[in-house]
Amino acid sequence: MTFLSGSAGKDGACYYKYCELKFSEDNFAGMQIYFGFTVAGDRSAVTAARKIVAILEEMRHEVLTRHLVEDNAWEADRSLTPKEVYLRDMKWLEQCDMFIAEVSGSSFGLGFETGYLLGATTKKLVLFFRRDIESRISLLITGITHPNCNLVPYSDLNEVEIWIRNYLAR
Repeated sequence: MTFLSGSAGKDGACYYKYCELKFSEDNFAGMQIYFGFTVAGDRSAVTAARKIVAILEEMRHEVLTRHLVEDNAWEADRSLTPKEVYLRDMKWLEQCDMFIAEVSGSSFGLGFETGYLLGATTKKLVLFFRRDIESRISLLITGITHPNCNLVPYSDLNEVEIWIRNYLAR
């Protein structure tokens, strides 16, 4: 890929030259992704959550909240004060390029994060949920029609992987 680069000469005139820009996976800096997953709620979709995080990291994105898919996520968060968790997570929400969540075991935290981002930012959101338990997920989640939010019901993990790879390849 080439782009036009300009600079001012000693005489004040602008001079342009074409520079070659090479893309390489070695120097590709992916997005910073806030991955949402319940810590205190129903964690039965942890296998799907781990798969999503693994795919994102394989695609060279930084998952700011990868600790949420660890077995000790509850204990790790409880080692901080509620205020520290709030401030940390709000910083990550501001810092992230995109919010992706597995909301099958949705919680107050996931609802807060989703509502905050849709109401206060222009960031893109992707919410995955298991198709077989859609009726147990909050209607405020499954009913989202906001243009910055993609709701992605799935039946198996292959669907999740295909969707992520296709969506993030754009």
